[in-house]
Amino acid sequence: MAAAFRLGLTGGIGSGKSTVARGLVQAGAALVDADAIARAVTAPGGAAIDPIATQFGNALITPEGALDREAMRQLVFTDASARERLEAIVHPLVSEQALRQAEAAQAPCVVFDIPLLAESRHWRQRVQRVWVVDCTVDTQVRRVVARSGLSRESVTQIVQAQASRLARLACADAVVWNNTDDLAALHVQLAALVGLNPGFGLSWRPA
Repeated sequence: MAAAFRLGLTGGIGSGKSTVARGLVQAGAALVDADAIARAVTAPGGAAIDPIATQFGNALITPEGALDREAMRQLVFTDASARERLEAIVHPLVSEQALRQAEAAQAPCVVFDIPLLAESRHWRQRVQRVWVVDCTVDTQVRRVVARSGLSRESVTQIVQAQASRLARLACADAVVWNNTDDLAALHVQLAALVGLNPGFGLSWRPA
């Protein structure tokens, strides 16, 4: 079997990136979800837990043995170095497992769902094309508030901590505009993009 085409997929929180990823899986792609891997390595017994406890102390670990995400979020907002120190632990573990999953995939195209692709020094070189799922910041905030119960202020802080829209768009080979909640319109865009890229080996089959 020929080597799979490697497609990088990114977008800010609330952009609808996961919806696009599901559509590509329905079209025949294999998915490597960096967020899911990051959650696994920071879950109880995960490979990142002991290094995190060593670096930040047990106050950042829940009684169940997982990363305390809310405590870490607050620390990152008050300590500029905390994010870099956390990423230095988590990102190599995520990269290692993501590449291992990609090698094991039996599909013509592997979609790497990488929320921090625009911020990464490595991922752009590991994929052959990058698709960015884009929407306005107002839409991001509205969607995340609705699904998470977090305050607008908290969600706005999360959005501002990520790469800007301009930074993401600067690394895009194609942009999926997803500023409405019209799933049919989104599927029309994805069908067109898949059709324009026969090298991906995908066949659009919306649910």
